[in-house]
Amino acid sequence: MRVRPGLTLHETLDHLNAGFDADADADADLPPLRLTTAQRAAWERIVDRVAREAGPVASEEYPSSPTLETTGPPGRIQLDHRADTADIEVAYRHSGRAARDLMERACRVARIVEDESGLTGYDFEVDQPTRTGDPARAAARLAGVSDWPGTTWARTADNGRSPNSPPCGGRIRGRAGR
Repeated sequence: MRVRPGLTLHETLDHLNAGFDADADADADLPPLRLTTAQRAAWERIVDRVAREAGPVASEEYPSSPTLETTGPPGRIQLDHRADTADIEVAYRHSGRAARDLMERACRVARIVEDESGLTGYDFEVDQPTRTGDPARAAARLAGVSDWPGTTWARTADNGRSPNSPPCGGRIRGRAGR
C-alpha cells in the first residue's frame, strides 16, 4: 500500500476504508487497471527480482491486476499488484519447516515489492511490518491455522462439540485449499 504523505499506514487504511461501501462496491463494474509507465517498470523489476531471488515464477495479466505466482518448493505464493496496493497470499496447508520456508519466501517477495515499488508492506495476520517483521512469527501463525482443522476436528469428534473457525485475514493472507 502506498502510505499517504503525512499519514501512518493505519491512518491511510482508515482513510481508504472510510469510503468503502460493500453493497455498492460488490456490484460495481471495475474499470481495467492501467499501470502508468513507472508502475509498469516497477512491476517488471518485481517479476525479475522475484524470479532471481525467490525462485521460478509464472506471471499473468488480468484486467484487475498483474499477478505473479511462485512455482516449485517450498510452496505457491501469489502476488497481485494493483498500482498503489499489493496483496500476497499463501495457502493454509503448511506447518513446521515447510511453513517457515514458505513464509521466509513470502517475506522476501514482500520486501522486493517494497524495494521496487515504494509501497509499504504490513502483515495483518501477525501485526508486523513486512520490512522488519519476523518470518518465524508469520510461519507460526500459518502453521497454527494449517494445523487447526486436524486438531479441532479430532477434539470435536471426541467431545461432540462444533468447532469454531480460526481468525483469518490480512494483507499477507492464506486461502484454504489453494
